[in-house]
Amino acid sequence: MTVHPPIVGHCDELQDALTGFRASAHITEGWGARLAAVLSGGGRLLAAGNGGSAAQAQHLTAEIVGRYRDDRPPFSAIALHADTSSTTAIANDYGVDEVFARQVRAHGRPGDVLMLLSTSGASANLLSAADAARAAGVRVWALTGPAPNPLMAGSDESLCVEAPTTATVQEIHLVAVHMVCAAFDAALERAAAARTVRGGHGGETRGGPGGEAQDGYGGDRTHG
Repeated sequence: MTVHPPIVGHCDELQDALTGFRASAHITEGWGARLAAVLSGGGRLLAAGNGGSAAQAQHLTAEIVGRYRDDRPPFSAIALHADTSSTTAIANDYGVDEVFARQVRAHGRPGDVLMLLSTSGASANLLSAADAARAAGVRVWALTGPAPNPLMAGSDESLCVEAPTTATVQEIHLVAVHMVCAAFDAALERAAAARTVRGGHGGETRGGPGGEAQDGYGGDRTHG
């Protein structure tokens, strides 16, 4: 491992980590495309993290509910840590390890996606959330620090960032979040273009990014 000088060396450390991370670009592209299929079919994204990773998770849901670059319809995405009344009540009544897991049981439906962000990959409340999600049929994707780690093992898919410091892992996580958002928007644009082509040929079936028959950006799934 290269040891960089302090302060300015942080940029060198980030550059080293980013160079290695480029090889994982296909994972973020795949996640974005599949997330587009899930959400345009009426599904939901749940996201969670602790501390700085909570901020990254909320950044992701904000991009999905709002927009990343170009204007588009909003989609359902919830940052579980952002509901302070629920998280504090659950922590008080059931313990800190349940703050996300109980919300996953409340909000998650089969086919939804849970994105968990953790620099250590060892946070007990995220591991509990992953267990709850898998039991509910919710797919679990993890953004973590260096492999191996418990959250990587407890998730359906993971993207592990090889970097020596927490700060650099978090910075690469933000890059990953933006790459997922870019892939998400690109998949929606491809689906919209395909619907236009089929409509021009008199077709009646409209499919989403994953090929499902759907009505525009919506779907027939409900959350209750």
